[in-house]
Amino acid sequence: MTKPGSPSGEPPGVKPGSPSGEPPGVRSVRSAKFDELIHAPTRLAIVSLLAASEWADFKFIRDTVNLSDSALSKQLSTLEDAGYVEIRKGFVGKWPRTSARLTRAGRTAFDQHVAALQEIVARSGATILPQ
Repeated sequence: MTKPGSPSGEPPGVKPGSPSGEPPGVRSVRSAKFDELIHAPTRLAIVSLLAASEWADFKFIRDTVNLSDSALSKQLSTLEDAGYVEIRKGFVGKWPRTSARLTRAGRTAFDQHVAALQEIVARSGATILPQ
């Protein structure tokens, strides 16, 4: 029995053979997961920066994201507690050095969050990707 709206019986806007009914190029819901922890603007900026590097120096993150030492320390601790960031503390000569990187779980959470944001934007017919 076909439903009104399309010759294949799918509701209007659903492509035949598309299990989720998403437009072409949109990831399935299974690979997308909105993450409230990452979504906070400051943490999103930090995680995005870490996603583009192997390890990032504390001072580099602080200056790039434009945070105070204490604010960055708090955000990194929150991300570390969630298992999204690994912190490495050491010395270079006699100077302390702190670095951070995304864990595998952090990378997965970031990728799924970005996919969820892309899905939300795609529903409007807009794109966040350069054309």
